[in-house]
Order: sequence, then C-alpha cells, then structure tokens
Amino acid sequence: MTGRADRWIGRTTIGCVGLLALIAGTVSYLHMHALVVLHGEPGWVAALTPLSVDGMIVAASTTLLAESRAGCRCGVLPWLLLAVGSVTSLAANVAVAEPTPTGRVIAAWPSFALIGSYELLMREVRRAAARAPRSSVQARRRPEAATAVSALAGPNAETGIRRAPSRDLQRQAWQWALVNRAADGSLPSGRAIAANYGRHERWGRLVKRLGAAGELADAA
Repeated sequence: MTGRADRWIGRTTIGCVGLLALIAGTVSYLHMHALVVLHGEPGWVAALTPLSVDGMIVAASTTLLAESRAGCRCGVLPWLLLAVGSVTSLAANVAVAEPTPTGRVIAAWPSFALIGSYELLMREVRRAAARAPRSSVQARRRPEAATAVSALAGPNAETGIRRAPSRDLQRQAWQWALVNRAADGSLPSGRAIAANYGRHERWGRLVKRLGAAGELADAA
C-alpha cells in the first residue's frame, strides 16, 4: 500500500507541477511576444522568439537530467545555458511591465514560476527514475529468494508451493524401482526414478538412498 500511495502522490505532484508550468509558460510567452512585436519584428519572428528562450531552459534542464541519470558529470555548458535562458526570460517579462515595483513583480512572476515549476518537474522525474531501478532489483531478487528457500529445504525441495513429497510417494517410487530392476539386478538410476514421478533427479537419488538404508522397507 505504501508503494502504491507513493506512486499516486508522485504522479499527482508531476501533474500539478506540469499544469503550473503550462500556465506560467503561456503567460510568459505572451509577455515576450508582446516585447518582440513592440520592437518591430515581423509576426513569425515574434511567434518563435519566445519559444527559443523558454526552449533553451527546457533543453538545458533536460540535458542535465539525462546526464544525471547516466551517472555523468554535468558540464558547464548546460548550466550556463540554463542560467542565460532564465535571466533572459525574466528580463523580457520585466521589460513589458509598467514602470512600477508592483508592475515589475507581476510581470516577472510568470517567468519565475515557469523556471521554478519546470525544475520541480525535473526533480520529480529524477525521483521516479531512481525508484524504477530499485523496483527492478527487488523483482529480480524474488526468484533468487525462492531458489534460496528451496535450497534450504533440502534435496527434496521443489520450487513453488509444495516443499517436499510425502513419504508415501517415496515408498511408491522405491517399490517401482524394485519392480523395474535391470537384468543384472541393478536398480534404475535416480534420474529414471525421478522422471517417472515428475521429480528432480536429486529426489530420485534420495529415494534410492533411503530405500537402500531400509527406511522404505515396508514398501518392499
């Protein structure tokens, strides 16, 4: 239940942060679009320039995330581009504000919220990526644990729910071995006994050993 709750909280957090980034990015885009138009650039330039600014932030953050997941040491360039893109976005939003402290704060907030929410989103992605290998390691360990339990249960052990065959089945197998002796009087091999009862070869050798010791003599 705890793991399921953690996954639900993680997905909810990513969804909320993603929605916040979308809202802040839209307002920041409109501010930068207005600034580019104000300086006389044509419509297609005004439409693409804000995307190049915020796109640099996204590209730099994604590169840092990829290098972090790969275990590589992040270089200077991604951090530099992230800083330049963040400052440019913030300055462009402030440039279209009313020349008052309140107006500048209001205009700067969408860009600040976009940068902050995107970094929070990248942090959640890193955490989700860190949880995935741990889950796969635990899944790989389960079969190993089952094998270890079977080994501790002894040579009679089977994988699955059943642990050891009953003594009655061993007696039946010993009786079958006695009936199916070879012409020279030798008993069938442990593999042959086990195969006849759908068991492992070790189980067949155990039946032969117990039978030869007289522990299954009542079946004779």
